[in-house]
Amino acid sequence: MQTHILIVDDEREIADLVELYLKGEDYVIHKFYSGKEALECARTQHLDLAILDVMMPDIDGFEICREIRKTHHFPIIMLTAKVEDMDKITGLTIGADDYITKPFNPLELVARVKAQLRRYQRYNDVTLKSEDIYDYGGLFINKDTHECMLYGKEIALTPIEFNILWLLCENNGKVVSSEEIFEKVWGEKYLDSNNTVMVHIRRIREKLGEPPRNPKFIKTVWGVGYKVEKQ
Repeated sequence: MQTHILIVDDEREIADLVELYLKGEDYVIHKFYSGKEALECARTQHLDLAILDVMMPDIDGFEICREIRKTHHFPIIMLTAKVEDMDKITGLTIGADDYITKPFNPLELVARVKAQLRRYQRYNDVTLKSEDIYDYGGLFINKDTHECMLYGKEIALTPIEFNILWLLCENNGKVVSSEEIFEKVWGEKYLDSNNTVMVHIRRIREKLGEPPRNPKFIKTVWGVGYKVEKQ
């Protein structure tokens, strides 16, 4: 099965150069010079990886990345002429998997593409063989291997953090109280003054890059508990 890659960059020379090198690896290329056309392609075509320029005249790469992440979890590599750390952090926080600053060596880009595809395809092969897996719009959790992946990148959770997240995923859409979480994960009687669960939920959210006021994955139901819902 052929690998399909989306390229979007308003600098035609760069887009054409990237296309040339990736076609040399027998990838099927979907190349666009505008964000609007790229988004339409992402909505209608099967894709295995996207390469997005950050600075676009119509829709910037960050917005394209956000839109793609609403429904897809294939790898995304951002291209930018900027070198500020904040731009890199922004890209990674909204779901990008890698970040390359212009000017770049095309051979390095090809190597990054191959690395992201290997990681993504290897993880998908694992998920097909296991029943104890949940997929929440880019968040994968595997009970058999105790792995947690966010958009193809492994998230290092402690055993307690993993068990909390697994319990929430297992109860898909249902609210789980702090008392139930504590008693099932720690195996001890819950005390009203115990804020252990809250602290661990906060740490999990931090590792997932969740904004405190509007988390995507772990929702707080005030006065009741926490839940995770399918995206």
